[in-house]
Amino acid sequence: MKLRTVPASTGLQWVRLGVKTFLRQPPAMSGLFFMFMAVVSVLALVPFLGTALATLLTPAVNLGLMSASREAEAGRFPMPKQLVTALRGGPAKTRGMLTLGGLYGLGLLVILLLVGLMEGNPEGAATMTAEEAMRSMVTSPALWFGLAAMMPLQMLFWHAPALLFWHDVPPVKSLFFSLMASWANKGALLVFLLGWTGLFVAFSVSLSLLSALLGGADAAGLIVYPAVLFMASMFFTSIWFTFRDSFDAEETPVEV
Repeated sequence: MKLRTVPASTGLQWVRLGVKTFLRQPPAMSGLFFMFMAVVSVLALVPFLGTALATLLTPAVNLGLMSASREAEAGRFPMPKQLVTALRGGPAKTRGMLTLGGLYGLGLLVILLLVGLMEGNPEGAATMTAEEAMRSMVTSPALWFGLAAMMPLQMLFWHAPALLFWHDVPPVKSLFFSLMASWANKGALLVFLLGWTGLFVAFSVSLSLLSALLGGADAAGLIVYPAVLFMASMFFTSIWFTFRDSFDAEETPVEV
């Protein structure tokens, strides 16, 4: 397995492939993403423990969505079992995936603690209006520090689950190779993220106009919520292609 460096323009190709692959199996891909969101919502009802468990399973779920995308690209119908692909590779891979989840949670916790220390508890925060609170948040150094700190964390974990599961790379090494691949293809990943940002902005504007035409909040909600689900599903569908093109490796095996 060798690292591949792709041109920045490949980022737009990843966006197109994600949309195209999603449209091959829209009910399956959106249904799997809805199942993932439903599980997260249920876990969120359990104080602290639910959030910790959801974070622990994040790399495994990301791999499941990538596996579903790969199935759709190959013309196969992604089944619900794709979501638990990470837990079907044997005890060693399951332990490795949970190790990644623990490290991811630890990274998030460190960032949140640092952001909390920087932000403190400013006097008068409880009496701020919504507009003042939003202005304070946007101009907060802690917010921008948190966003900046999330970038290397995401680079570490972007390819790690796939490397661990499909190529038997140990957890720590998978983080290193993921970081190297993300940095080598930072131009393509930046274009990829900007492309999706542009699509989400255009999509949001279109939905706002449509909601205004419909006039009623209930009628607008019937369109907005499924549409947001589809867009998020398309984004996660496209992540598989960022991995596939970043490494020169033999074809990954098909799960049974």
